[in-house]
Amino acid sequence: MATTVAASRIAERKLRDKQARRAQIISAARRIAELEGWANVTVRRLSDEISYSQPVLYAHFGSREGILAAVAIEGFQELGVALEKARKRVKRGSTVETVAATYLEFAASSTALYEVMFSLGLSVPFDEAATPPEMRFAFSQLLELFQGQGSKPEVLSELFWAALHGIAELTRTKRFPRSRQKERVRALVELFTSQDENR
Repeated sequence: MATTVAASRIAERKLRDKQARRAQIISAARRIAELEGWANVTVRRLSDEISYSQPVLYAHFGSREGILAAVAIEGFQELGVALEKARKRVKRGSTVETVAATYLEFAASSTALYEVMFSLGLSVPFDEAATPPEMRFAFSQLLELFQGQGSKPEVLSELFWAALHGIAELTRTKRFPRSRQKERVRALVELFTSQDENR
């Protein structure tokens, strides 16, 4: 019995250590990307940064893309949490507008994270059986806005997301002036909700 308990504790400690190493690698990748861009997030650089051998990094993630995919998935979880909080905290006014503003603020304040989530061509599946739950959770926050609006809430959610992503990218690349962002959000909300709807 004592041997079984001891073995169980060792296994739990090893799992905690593995999860801590994984979190440390992801955190280091994000830090480097924020300061220097994703091109500088290499397995060699991460190995030097956190003093783990390259084989240890490969054992956790398989490849550089695996590390970036893990960062992207973490980003979707953070985005989902931010959107859920925005959706639930609205007492008066438009929930759709609050969620839109929160999405754009996330994109603007986490540029490196947003880039890896959407712009680096990772092979993380969207809308498939293998889609990570973190990504489903983030999308579900948009889907909640359009439940009961017609027979295609998924399509409305996708179009709303596409519009938000377009605004985020065009603002980031200075094609859209930030000074008109509130006007854009209000106009977008009007397109997706009726004038007298208080969502």
